[in-house]
Amino acid sequence: MKQALKKKYALSDQGVKDLKKGILFSALANISLMFPVVLLAKVLEQFLDPVLGLETSKVSIVTYVFIGFLIIGLIFAFHYRQYTVTYLGTYEESSRRRISLGEKLRTLPVAFFQQRDISDITSTIMGDCANFEHAFSHTVPQFFGAIISTCIICVCLIIINWKMGIALLWVIPISFGIVVLSRKWQDKLSKKHMGARLELADGIQECLENVQNIKACNQERDYLKKLDEKIDKAEKAQIASELTTASLLTTGQMVLRLGLATVIVAGNSLVLHEETTLFSYILFLIAASRIYDPLSGAMANMAELFSVQLQVKRLKEIQDYPEENGKKEINTNGYDLDFENVSFSYEKGKKILNNISFTAKQGEVTALVGPSGSGKSTVAKLAARFYPLDGGKILLGGTDIKNVNSMVLMKYFSVVFQEVVLFNNTIMENIRVGKKGATDEEVYKAAKAACCHGFIEKFPDGYETMIGENGATLSGGECQRISIARALLKDAPVILLDEATASLDVDNETDVQNAISKLIKGKTVLIIAHRLRTVENADKIVVLADRDVEEIGTHKELMEKKGLYCKLVSLQNMATDWKI
Repeated sequence: MKQALKKKYALSDQGVKDLKKGILFSALANISLMFPVVLLAKVLEQFLDPVLGLETSKVSIVTYVFIGFLIIGLIFAFHYRQYTVTYLGTYEESSRRRISLGEKLRTLPVAFFQQRDISDITSTIMGDCANFEHAFSHTVPQFFGAIISTCIICVCLIIINWKMGIALLWVIPISFGIVVLSRKWQDKLSKKHMGARLELADGIQECLENVQNIKACNQERDYLKKLDEKIDKAEKAQIASELTTASLLTTGQMVLRLGLATVIVAGNSLVLHEETTLFSYILFLIAASRIYDPLSGAMANMAELFSVQLQVKRLKEIQDYPEENGKKEINTNGYDLDFENVSFSYEKGKKILNNISFTAKQGEVTALVGPSGSGKSTVAKLAARFYPLDGGKILLGGTDIKNVNSMVLMKYFSVVFQEVVLFNNTIMENIRVGKKGATDEEVYKAAKAACCHGFIEKFPDGYETMIGENGATLSGGECQRISIARALLKDAPVILLDEATASLDVDNETDVQNAISKLIKGKTVLIIAHRLRTVENADKIVVLADRDVEEIGTHKELMEKKGLYCKLVSLQNMATDWKI
């Protein structure tokens, strides 16, 4: 049972224990509510027997009061334990689930995030976890507790009088059957609702991220109209889902209440034919008014359980996603970076790279150039093992990086990508991301080398200045320089630079290039550039085109070949001379 619950609801070992306790005390809490029914039936029997001329054993009022207080105490104790075990256990499990999801995401390859929208992942961590939390605090323990307690009570009632028991219980399988048989319909509507919600979340995130461009293009009205349509679609999907569930649930609960009528009819007949006692009849009448309440709740909980299965599936998709594995240690013979017949595609059947081969040697600068879409940035990302290869291999110092844990591998890489990512923190901490535990002096040194120190000192708070989400308070060039300072601070043996100076003005570009020149001495450098004049002094230039390596050589050699590289240089020179 433990493994079944753990697998079905993606729980931790402690979560399963807490769930079992919650089910136990939910069942006991429901059973305890039948104690007053028995007591009330006994009291009524004692009052009615003399009226009907029947003999009965006399029990004092004091005894009934004592038993009543005892029952109240038991009800309080069971309900208190149910509340504390269920809710506290659920919140602790929710905390563990979010932490485990965060830890899982930390170990997943970048390919996973390529396949899933950020809004989808955020919705899973926040929305799905919240729904899951509600289900396990209000639904799952109560549902199973109601089923278990009802089964126990039903057995007891059938033992007392099986005919009255059938009259009371025949509606239960019919009512639950209505809800169970409609599960596929509910699942279909739930998936449609979830899809509409994700589409809406994606639209809202896109709107917030691109609000500047939307305003610049004067597209606010059209864009917001489309967003309103997504909101309406999500609203309609939710109404349809909840209306269907509510209709089926109400129908089942109406059928359930028919049991009271059959108890009255069957009870009258059995009493008249002296096939049951007055006590049994009263007991079943009161039980009918009590037993259907937890069952109605169980039916409502069952409908929510069907809905929560979709959230469970989405959570398990993350939890069950294959983690990256590989060696925790790497022994390299130098830091040459070899690409051997490397093939790669983001989407199946659409190759970006096809059997490319070249070597970026340690102590040399290897430049990647080529037309847009030729796969230059992809090569750099593959070198850092951000994505799995379709074919071939990449070697770092003779070791296949496929067999190395990516977290270990990244210790050997300093990366500056075209798209700078900064955090809503101080400038000091944003630079320190490059080297955990770096001293302030080391940060200052890296900032000066990357030409950051000048503009940082102009801020009132200097290095303690908060820069906002993704460096919102900084210019593009300032963000790029902080990113370069981060890479300089890391001081890894392999340097990957993807248009590292693209956002800099001419003066700063020269200063940063001088800083990079000092950084790269004795290291393996792979640089991607669109401005070809920045790589004229590279030791090797690799020209990519049509998913393959078109040319390899120095600037001089490639210009003499009069091939693609020469053509690209000529086109850029023409663009440089262009004037308004």
